[in-house]
Amino acid sequence: MVSITTRDASVDFPIFDAKSRSLKKTVLGVVGGNIDSGAKVPVIQALHEVTVDLEDGARVGLVGHNGAGKSTLLRLLAGIYEPTSGTAVVHGKVAPVFDLGVGMDPEISGYENILIRGLFLGMTRKQMEKRVDDIAEFTELGDFLSMPLRTYSTGMRVRLALGVVTSIDPEILLLDEGIGAVDAAFLEKARDRLGDLVARAGLLVFASHSDEFLRQLCTSAIWMEHGRIKQQGSLKEVLTAYKGPEAWPLEKGHGAA
Repeated sequence: MVSITTRDASVDFPIFDAKSRSLKKTVLGVVGGNIDSGAKVPVIQALHEVTVDLEDGARVGLVGHNGAGKSTLLRLLAGIYEPTSGTAVVHGKVAPVFDLGVGMDPEISGYENILIRGLFLGMTRKQMEKRVDDIAEFTELGDFLSMPLRTYSTGMRVRLALGVVTSIDPEILLLDEGIGAVDAAFLEKARDRLGDLVARAGLLVFASHSDEFLRQLCTSAIWMEHGRIKQQGSLKEVLTAYKGPEAWPLEKGHGAA
C-alpha cells in the first residue's frame, strides 16, 4: 500500500559563496526558508522539522506564499532532495509533475514528445503508444502534432503537456500547479481530466494557489510558512485559517467539511 511518512525532516542548503548577496537572494527565491547566518558557512533552512503521515487515498493540498517551502517539500517527497536531518520514507511509485515542460524537446515533434514525456513520468513506451490517440484528441492540436515543439505557442505547449500528464497512472502523484496559459474553455476540459487523474492516483500531494482547484481535487491540506508546517487538517479548516472565510464560499460544497 502506498504511503508517505516524514519525521522531523529538515532540508538545508549551504551557501559557500557567502559574499554574494545576489546568490543568496536567488537561492532563497527558489527554495524559500531562512538563512542561518550564525554558521561558518551560511545555510538556507528550506524545510525545518516537517512531520507528515499520508496514506493511500489521501488528497492533500499544500498552501502558503511563494517561498514558504511547498515546492521543496514536494521535491523531498519525490526523493530529489535528501533530508539533512530527520527521515522521509515513501512507499509507492512516484510521478512528480513539477514543471509541465520538463522532459520535452523543442526540436522534435509533438507526437515524439508525447512518448518522451511519458517515459520521463515512469510509463513504458508501449503504454504511451496506446495513449497517443486519446492525447491527440484531447489537445486539439491536429497537424501541429507532426511539427517541432519550437513552433508551438505557450498555450499549445501547455495543452500537449497536460494531455500527457493526465494520461498516466500514478501510485503517488506530486503535482506543482503550472496551469494558466490556456483558454478558459480548454482549462475547463483539463479540469475534468485532472479530476480523473487524481481519482486514479493512490495518493495526491498538490501545491497550488488556486482555491478552486484545491476544492476540486483535495480533501485535506498543509499550510507551509517559512519552511515549517503551520497547520494541518481538513481543506476547509486550513484554507479558512490561511485566507479567511472568503476562501470557502457557502455555495461551494467541495472538499472536506
